[in-house]
Amino acid sequence: MNDDQPVLVETRGTCMYLTLNRPRALNALSHTMVRLLDEALARAERDEAIHSVLLSGAGDRGLCAGGDIRALHDDARASGGASLDFWRDEYRLNARIARFPKPYVALMDGIVMGGGVGVSAHAGIRVVTERSRVAMPETAIGFVPDVGGTRLLAAAPGELGTHLALTGRSAGAADAVLCGLADHHVPARLLPALTEALGEPPRPGRSVADVVQQFATRPPAGDLAAQRGWIDACYAADSVEEIVRKLRESSVPAARAAADELLTKSPLALKVTLAAVRGAARLDSLEAVLDQEFRVSSRAFEHPDFVEGIRARIIDKDNAPQWKPGTLAEVDDQEVARFFAPLSPGQQELGLAPGPAATSARGGQEGVGS
Repeated sequence: MNDDQPVLVETRGTCMYLTLNRPRALNALSHTMVRLLDEALARAERDEAIHSVLLSGAGDRGLCAGGDIRALHDDARASGGASLDFWRDEYRLNARIARFPKPYVALMDGIVMGGGVGVSAHAGIRVVTERSRVAMPETAIGFVPDVGGTRLLAAAPGELGTHLALTGRSAGAADAVLCGLADHHVPARLLPALTEALGEPPRPGRSVADVVQQFATRPPAGDLAAQRGWIDACYAADSVEEIVRKLRESSVPAARAAADELLTKSPLALKVTLAAVRGAARLDSLEAVLDQEFRVSSRAFEHPDFVEGIRARIIDKDNAPQWKPGTLAEVDDQEVARFFAPLSPGQQELGLAPGPAATSARGGQEGVGS
């Protein structure tokens, strides 16, 4: 596969195959890739000969590790505007995927993080494998879950989504299904056969969902189901400080470890993330959540924690970020509220209108046609 073509588009039978094709960069999304995906989906919607879409990633490491973090870092340091343009188009793509009128199958094999979640977890049919690691790890770099991730996490059972949002931990196959981030587990060795089967001529009475189900198996056991007790009890608190206190006071070693982990994240990002997830639960559409996330992302982009977090975790890799402010107690409630306020007159809001599939945590028409 040629990296000069960052998204490969091929039609076989009645299926359009979309392949993210930057394997050396773990298929990280660029603005060009977002535009190419959007254009391909627009064509697929109009073409009556295309009955379904399949998204996958080149290479064997993962579907997509998220956005191009280094490009975002450089743009933020230069006080540029390219990142906001990227997010505007990316979030619109996420909304298109959620309301896509034909079966959209996402193969969430390997690493699926950040923007990778945005192009897959809103799909109508979401497939994970035993190699899948699905995560929204933004708090580690002074950022906040986006691409509709706060809505997905808010819809997870109990407080599992809050736990994943604040810690940034990844979910394996079973946990991704439990949290509503995926639908089916298919062993990685069967993905080539599934991919071929989706391109076969349609058969009467057999839907795309039926094809996927033929390859689905029970995933290896996860971790989160057995941890619901302490997670639900601790993360139901009204503030990050209270969550940390409850975790530290727990008799469960895993809870105390989670408290220590939270204290390595950006204090401001933690507080904004908690507010974003709780706010997403109250909003009535994915589009409304994406509008909220665009405001939050725009404010986070301007804050020094974003550049510092990427420097410490991705560029220098010293894992010693100097957060501002440095503690949860120093984070002002008014500063958190500012992330959710309307953008200034010189900045354009995302302004997505509610779509026909926007009343559920994700859209798509699973099993419609084949």
